Parts: sequence; structure tokens; C-alpha cells
Amino acid sequence: MPLLTVQNLVMNFGERRILDGVSFRVNKGDKIAFIGDNGAGKSTLFKICKGVYSQDGGDVIVHGNTIIGFLSQNMEEQDLSGASLKPARLIDLELKMQEHEHAMSKASGEALERLMEEYSKLQAEFEACGGYDYEYRLNDALGGLGLSGITGRTDYSGLSGGEKMRVCLARLIVERPDILMLDEPTNHLDIEATEWLEGFLQSYGGAVFVISHDRYFIDNVANRVIELDGGHITEYRGNYSDYKLQKEEFIKTQSLSIANLETELEHQLEVKQTFLSHRNISGYHQREKTVEKLSELLEREKAKMPAGYARMSFTAVPKERSGKSDKILLEANDVSKEFDGCFIFRHVSFELKACEKMFLCGPNGCGKTTLLKMLLGRAGGFDGSVLISSTATCGYMGQFVPFEDEELTCFEELVTRSDLQTTEVRSLLARFGFRGDDAFKQIKMLSGGERSRLYLCCLLNESPDILFLDEPTNHLDINSREILEAAIREYDGAVVCVSHDRFFIDRSADFVIGFIDGTCDRYEKYAYYRKAVKEALLPSQSIRDNKPEKAKSSSASSPLTSKSSKDSRAAGHRRERVREVESEISELEEEQKALEARFGIDAKEEEYRRYAEISAKLEMLYDEYIALGDGI
Repeated sequence: MPLLTVQNLVMNFGERRILDGVSFRVNKGDKIAFIGDNGAGKSTLFKICKGVYSQDGGDVIVHGNTIIGFLSQNMEEQDLSGASLKPARLIDLELKMQEHEHAMSKASGEALERLMEEYSKLQAEFEACGGYDYEYRLNDALGGLGLSGITGRTDYSGLSGGEKMRVCLARLIVERPDILMLDEPTNHLDIEATEWLEGFLQSYGGAVFVISHDRYFIDNVANRVIELDGGHITEYRGNYSDYKLQKEEFIKTQSLSIANLETELEHQLEVKQTFLSHRNISGYHQREKTVEKLSELLEREKAKMPAGYARMSFTAVPKERSGKSDKILLEANDVSKEFDGCFIFRHVSFELKACEKMFLCGPNGCGKTTLLKMLLGRAGGFDGSVLISSTATCGYMGQFVPFEDEELTCFEELVTRSDLQTTEVRSLLARFGFRGDDAFKQIKMLSGGERSRLYLCCLLNESPDILFLDEPTNHLDINSREILEAAIREYDGAVVCVSHDRFFIDRSADFVIGFIDGTCDRYEKYAYYRKAVKEALLPSQSIRDNKPEKAKSSSASSPLTSKSSKDSRAAGHRRERVREVESEISELEEEQKALEARFGIDAKEEEYRRYAEISAKLEMLYDEYIALGDGI
């Protein structure tokens, strides 16, 4: 049963056509993942479907009484001005029911019967809208998303950007619209909240239409994938893994067809030339027509290929390294870190061998980035020891990647940081997605994902023995993530990486160092770590449910008690500052996205300067946010 039909949709931004004849349907029960590069037009299409934007051509048909619920990435577009999280529709029905109850208490006879009949209809509508269990379902959703006990507030304006997004998401999914349109809903969610949302969407009775770069999330939720590429869409059955297999098979088959056509065209050109040299004019003209038809067919077949198909393969050139692959490059022995009188983690021990890929995994605030900086030698004040090979060279890529000269092009940046020849530079840039004119874009004009790819390209070319990465997939689209993944897999050095990206971890990690309640252990697979997390939660949940007795030894608990007031005040100040920093980061990131959207269209020089200023400010805010989070 169709709920939404999009027919021949066209949308232009200036001279650029971002949607070119897009058509598809959303049916009841569909779980659609909408994917594509950043800036491809996914959010724009969502806003056209919701009626926020008007298209330049084509139709959007909402069938029957279909209700569309929309969650935007931009928190400024979300309404949290009211004192209640209850939707206006339920509030209006409640008021009408109260008015009828009051009127019925004073009526009699036919008037009472009429009021009772109307009241019965209002009750039925209220029940159909989920009014009777709305509070319970909202609290359940907020709890699942990590915001328990928030419904009693009368003012939600003081929440951080991430908290506002989760409140809006909880309110939206509890309203149960026919189509849930979610624009990157996992951006501000930790792994527990993401897993809760996956479970909810899997069992959701309506349709789900979601923009996401989280491939693990897509695998767990989607039964259809729609890819937007070069203004056109292609539909695939199944989840992300199914999409990859289907797309790779299509590219393989289509590439073979194109190669055969090219071979035949080359042959016909030779025959045509032979006819001309033998002065067979009739045969020459006949072959001209054949060549023309083959050329047109070849162009049509090439046009069917995905715009970025050539970026899907990556083969790194291995570097020669001295030493054995089992050589220990890095070792942590009984490392503990304390912050403001509280331990973040204790007794962390592990070793990293040459060529191993180690990932640090855990919830926000557990100390992953702090540990990464300790291993790098950029943070001290810890117990235990960190030993690193005296011959090992290190490279680092943080969540913000700086370049000394933003005026340089990608090509010039790599030339200045290497001794590669021109053809080698072009080839290496191409492997990181910078093909054709993209290689000569100025750094100040690059998007966040492009900056990360260029930085990684330069860094890997320098071939450090140990590569340290802090959340490298943040804000990257799927194509950029796959380029990064391929580069990491082919890289013959060791890697230490902090990441929440489950798909990236599964594809790239040799082992995981997982944080659970201040402790760390080694896990051979990310799935084993997640299982351990869930098992660790079971006894603590049981203890909360059974309300355990006070500790038998008062002396044993007194050190904690003496610190509790101080810790509580300090934690309160940190949480308040976290909200302020989150809000500032959210505002700057939105301004940065708006500037990115203008690059290459009609952007002015001062806009590029402003982009650079924002990037520098964000780097400082990210560092502060990480330090604050590690102390909570």
C-alpha cells in the first residue's frame, strides 16, 4: 500500500541540478535507508517531501490521510518552545474531552445523549492517537535514548544540542506517524541509544525513511536502500550488505559490457579507416554510421555506471619496513588515570605489535581519547607506564585536521609533503577520491570529509610505524568512510584508533580494547565486547531492582562519602559546561555546513576565511568537550 509517491522530481540550486527526475514510492512496512555523498541532496529531498521546500518540477503525492513525521539534523528547525512534550493534537483532544465531561455533568435527556456520543468519538480518537499510554511510551523512549526523568521539565531550551535532538526524536517516534522521516538520527546517540533505536525501528508498524551514514545501523534496520548519486537514484533490495553485493555485481557486469563495446568500437574504427585507404567510399560511409551508433550506445552504457564507481577500489603500495611483524611497538602496563579525585579507568595493560590494528571502544566519557593522548605522549599525570619503541615513528589524525596553508590545492599540499613525481601524486590523490579537477581544489574549499581524506592521504604517504586516529569517520559520508577503511586495511603499519563506528571497527580492527565501568580488557572481536557490556549490565540492573542493603562496613564507605559533596558540585559544573560547549559546537557546525553548501557556487573570499575561523574554533571546543566528558 503506497503512502508516499515521488514522481519525476527536479530541484536546482543555482546552475547545479541536485535532483534530476527522481521517482520512487514509500509503502507501508518499508524500512528505507537513503544514502549518498554529503551534499548530494538527500536532506533537500526530505524537506521537499515534508513541504518545507518547493521543487522545480515533478510531483510529491501523499496518499490518503498519511501523516509524515520529520526529524531534521538542524535543531533550529525543531520546536521545543512548549512546556509539554505532548503533541498539540493530544492536548487539543484532552481539552475537548474535559469540556464535554463538564458539559455532561450539567446536561440531561437528548442533550446528554448527544454529548455522550461526541465524547465517545473523542475517546476513540484519543485512544487511536495513543493518548492513554503516551506518557509511558514517551518515558520508555527517552530512557532508551539516555534521557530518563526529563519529562517533568517545563523549559527545554537549556538542553544541549544532543539532548534536544534526542528529545525531539523520542517525541516523534512516540507520536507514531505513518512515515518516520529521520535525517541522520544516530549522530548524537551513543551505542546503547543507537541499539535501542534499531530495535524500535525494526518493530515499527509504519514506514521508516532514514538518511544515515551508519552502515551497521542500516544493516540492522533497512529492507530497501535508495542511493542518490549525480542527481539520480538507484534502488536496491535488502540492507546495506545486500546493497553492496548488488552494486558490485552490477558494476562488474556493466564494466564488462563497456569494455566489449570499446573493443568493438576500436575494431570498427580500424575497418572504417581501411575502407577509406582503399577508396571504398560506400563501405566507409556505412562504417561511419556503425561507429556513430556504437559511440552513442557506449555513452549510454557509461552513463548507467555510478558517478563514483572508480572510487570503490583501493590498493595501497606497500612500504618496506625493517624488523619483524611480531615486534612490539607499544606497551601499556597497569595504567590508571584520575580526574578531579575520581578514577576514569584503572589497571589498563596491553601491547601492540607491528602491523596490528587496535581499536579503543566504549561509551562517551569513559576515557578513550585521554588514553589515546597518553599513548601519544600528549597527556601525563597517570599511574603505570607506557613504553614505545625508540625507533617507531608516529602519525596522528584528530577529529579536526589542520593544514598550515589553506590556500594550497590538494595537489600542491601532497607535493610539498612528499618526493613523489606528478603522475604518482595524481595517482595517490585519485585513490583517496580526488579525481580530475578535484585534485586542484584549494584546501579552504574542501568539505569536512574531503579534508579528512586529504590529511589521511598525506599522513599514510609519510608511512609512520604507528598511526593514531581519533574518531576518523565522524561527519564522513559512506564513500569517504569506505576509502578510509580500505586505506587502513591495506596499511602495513600499526594503528591505534578511537571509534564508535561499528561497521568500521568490524572491517578494520585486529582486536578491541573495550571500556566497561572503569576497567579495560582485550577482545578479539567487537561483538565479543558488546556481549560483555550487556552481561555486565545484568547484575547492576538486578541490584537496582532488588534495592540492596547498605554496606556492612561504614568505615569502608567513608572515603567515598567524604568526597561525595565535592564530587557532586564539580560534576554539576562540568555537566553545565558540557551543555554550553555542545550548544556552541552545534551552532558552529551548522554554520560550517551552510558555508560548505556554497563552496564552488558563488562563495566569497570572506566566507572561506570564516570557514577557517570556525574550523579552528571547533578544534578547541572538541578538545575541551573531550576533556570535560572524560571527567564525568
